[in-house]
Amino acid sequence: MIKSLAFISLVVMPVAAFAQSADLEATCKTVAKNFFLSDGLAIGAVQSFPELKPPGVSMAYSTRQGTSPAEMTDTFECEFDKPDKPHNLAKFCVSSTCYTPNDSDADRKRRFEEMRILLQRAEK
Repeated sequence: MIKSLAFISLVVMPVAAFAQSADLEATCKTVAKNFFLSDGLAIGAVQSFPELKPPGVSMAYSTRQGTSPAEMTDTFECEFDKPDKPHNLAKFCVSSTCYTPNDSDADRKRRFEEMRILLQRAEK
């Protein structure tokens, strides 16, 4: 019985990991680094969902270097128009504050447009 469970976990685990999208994750990390103006942003756990509509990424982060992933409680989330490049940023959230192209808050709308433009430049 234990051998069967071990075998199943070895077969299922790679499939679950394969469903992640390294490409979407890298793109969301780029958005986060641009938002915080930091190449040294510490990234913890990352989950991507290319199969969702819209496709997206959630990740834990810290602006403090040397923070262990277990201590990271802040989240950064990205949503894209499609799972393939160019991804076209549709929305991103920093903890509970979200930025969208049609935000009623002018400052958040501008920050969204800045991140969208920087991402378009990076994906050329």
